[in-house]
Amino acid sequence: MNLGKVIGTVIATRKDERLVGSKLMITQPLDYDYKPIGNPFIAVDTVGAGIGEVVIYTTSGTAARLAARKMEAPIDIAIVGIVDKVDIEP
Repeated sequence: MNLGKVIGTVIATRKDERLVGSKLMITQPLDYDYKPIGNPFIAVDTVGAGIGEVVIYTTSGTAARLAARKMEAPIDIAIVGIVDKVDIEP
């Protein structure tokens, strides 16, 4: 699992029928100091995250489809948690 920040939403009125009802969020990967790393991507939101929230996401296709409860859907990344706080011991 990884950390990311939701930076936007995607609205697609035409999409694979197996994605109907899925909320699509643009997510920026973060390191554990909340600094952006890599390129943003689109993830299926399974927890009701909103723009500006730090989230936990999974990048394994099978885990993402399990989280979304859509095993036959074309999902590679899913948001599976909303982060309240990260504590790292020095």
